Amino acid sequence: MRRYARGAVRKRAASSSTGSMIVGLAVAGLAASALMNHRLARKAERDNPPMGRMLKVAGVRLHYVERGSGDPVVLLHGNGSMIQDFESSGLVDLAAQTYRVVAFDRPGYGHSDRPRHKIWTPEAQADLIHAALARIGVSRATIVGHSWGCSVAVALAHKYPQMVGGLVLASGYYYPTARADVVGMAGPAIPLVGDIIRYTISPILSRLMWPLMMRKIFGPQTVPAKFRSFPKAMAVRPSQIRASAAESALMVLDAAAYRPVYASLKMPVAIVAGAKDRLINTETQSARLHREISQSSFNRVPGAGHMIHQTATQDVLAAIKEVTAHHG
Repeated sequence: MRRYARGAVRKRAASSSTGSMIVGLAVAGLAASALMNHRLARKAERDNPPMGRMLKVAGVRLHYVERGSGDPVVLLHGNGSMIQDFESSGLVDLAAQTYRVVAFDRPGYGHSDRPRHKIWTPEAQADLIHAALARIGVSRATIVGHSWGCSVAVALAHKYPQMVGGLVLASGYYYPTARADVVGMAGPAIPLVGDIIRYTISPILSRLMWPLMMRKIFGPQTVPAKFRSFPKAMAVRPSQIRASAAESALMVLDAAAYRPVYASLKMPVAIVAGAKDRLINTETQSARLHREISQSSFNRVPGAGHMIHQTATQDVLAAIKEVTAHHG
């Protein structure tokens, strides 16, 4: 009996030792992953320094580029993106031939800060962009939003209608729907647990899933060669993953909050979307918005996907020209 008891004790001790070793290895692996991701993020920032100017507004550092002259046109990128998306598409250079183009890294993206004490709703970002535009002497502009940037554009138009001469809304999400994918995408925004995920696992998974993600957002078209200059390494930094996760978590709620606003907009509105968008349903989103905003136009681009500014750049430029002509 004593022999049996001693054997049981030894087994429990061995099992406990094995469990401790596994936990220790897991912690060491996470620490090594976090260190590697931190170094890769710093390297990405060194390899991709700010393209434009830095501006501090309400304690927040904002990065923006400005090009051209004429009527102001402001570009607001989508979730997970940054200024280089508009730059690589060619839209900045094309629009700058006629307009004064200002493109922002929204809070948390590219080289812009995203302080954690604030929930960066579309309205909060609209307040920040409005203050930034006032600082650089833009009192009235055409606002161009892509995807999540459309939510910020609408918030600007609703809260500061005197500043928004017109809207160009490309591939936006406007009405709440059941989105199971949002739950998984929002994980890295959860305090503490999310911080561990975004510093360890998320950057690695993002790199592995990048080709699949690109096929989805560009599909059914192929990723254009010009998009190769987009700095993927910047997009998979822990800081930018957190910003993207937070906006994913807000997406459905924000759409519900702004649903009553659309019909009240009075400025010219041009809506552009790909007929084959695999990320956002064009019929239940953009087409519905067009029906609700009486003074809007709608260009459903045949065969195009979500990245309409990349694959149908001239269509987006035409929408800008249409809107500026109406309020210019």
